[in-house]
Amino acid sequence: ALYLGAAKLVVAVAVFLLTFYVISQVFEIKMDTSLGNLFATKPPRYKCGISKACPEKHFAFKMASGAANVVGPKICLEDNVLMSGVKNNVGRGINVALVNDVAPFIEFLKSIQDGTIVLMGTYDDGATKLNDEARRLIAELGSTSITSLGFRDNWVFCGGKGIKTKSPFEQHIKNNKDTNKYEGWPEVVEMEGCIPQKQD
Repeated sequence: ALYLGAAKLVVAVAVFLLTFYVISQVFEIKMDTSLGNLFATKPPRYKCGISKACPEKHFAFKMASGAANVVGPKICLEDNVLMSGVKNNVGRGINVALVNDVAPFIEFLKSIQDGTIVLMGTYDDGATKLNDEARRLIAELGSTSITSLGFRDNWVFCGGKGIKTKSPFEQHIKNNKDTNKYEGWPEVVEMEGCIPQKQD
């Protein structure tokens, strides 16, 4: 009876270890059993999840365009998610504010005050409703790609009202059926960085 109990225990432990091994392989769980890693510190987390800390007097930001017409864009500034599918405040087009007509969009662009930071990201199709005036107003915020933004291109941009130069914070991927990642849409475009705060 003693041998039977010990045998059951050995079988139970073996089944447990085998089950754990199979699950870890299926779900790609990485186990590092060295004692050094048990006490290792976590890598630092920076605002908006960016890869490095911003210098003093800079705002941290991270943004991503939408993916096809399925996942909306995400815009984060100073660790605050301003727009995302989870917040349910993104829509098809250029996401600055939820607008469906170019006239309110132009009025919105005209109302932006000097010194305001503007973050934009496309979702599905951001170009179809843009007219020349809207493109000019966005170019005045520092965009260089807005003039060539086309049907279903992916684009993220961070600029500002009253800046004297073109913004270095802009990413643009053209819709191209030969290189698109999703059927009819290019891959997601992401950008992160540090925006200098306005100096008085």
